[in-house]
Formats: sequence, structure tokens, C-alpha cells
Amino acid sequence: MKRLQYSFITLAMLFLCSTAAFADSTDHGTWKEKRIVAKIDADGVQRAEMVGGDYYYDPNYIVVKVNKPVELKAKKAPGYVPHNLKANSPEAGIVFSIDLKGDPQPVKFTPTKTGKYPIFCDKSLLWMKSHREKGMEGLIEVVE
Repeated sequence: MKRLQYSFITLAMLFLCSTAAFADSTDHGTWKEKRIVAKIDADGVQRAEMVGGDYYYDPNYIVVKVNKPVELKAKKAPGYVPHNLKANSPEAGIVFSIDLKGDPQPVKFTPTKTGKYPIFCDKSLLWMKSHREKGMEGLIEVVE
């Protein structure tokens, strides 16, 4: 019985290692800007939608106005790999962290300072590159 358990564990480890090596060897290309300008609705809220998937965000560059509330609806593209969406720029009022799901989830914030602020996925698997290192990052640009 122990021999069968060790064989199973060995096979599982080989599978995981080969899968990880294959996944990590994929060339995800260079970061390409997919820019949108958030639309201001009648209620004064700037709105935009985003999809995160196989190591990308679409769009990955969102332009918003300073001191106006923003509602970003983010969802995950179909697939098995978990992703999230994070921002950590408290100096500009842009701090959030959500796990992406199949249904759109609202992210709300009010930017207080002009500039360019990173958004990213911080997921990773053991020894592999993080999703951010594989290109799953973007920018929120806050303008006057």
C-alpha cells in the first residue's frame, strides 16, 4: 500500500512540475497599452469595465478625473487560473483588492491626486513568476 502511495505522489509531482514548466515557458509578449477614458454618467460617477484573464487586463490603462468618484466593474475571463485586481496608492486615494470572478464586481474609489498609479495581479504559483511579472498589470492615470 505504501508503495502505491509513493507512486501516486511521485506521479503527481512529475505532473505538477511539467505543467508548471510548460505554463512558465509561454511567451506572454510585451505589455501593450489598451487605453480607455472612464465615462462620466449623469450622477457624476466615472464608470469603466475591465476583464482580467490569462495574464492580462483589458483595458489595462484607465484615465479618470481627479476628485470625482470612480466605479470600475471588473470580472474574470473564463479559465481556471485565479486572478485578482489590486491597487495600493493611498497617497492618491486609490486602494483596493478584489479577487476576480465571472460576474462583474464593483470597485469604488475617489482619486485625490493626479498622476499614474499601478494596478496589478499579485497571484503566483510557488516558484513561478508572479502574474504581474507575466504582464498582468496596468495603470490608472488621474488627470485634471
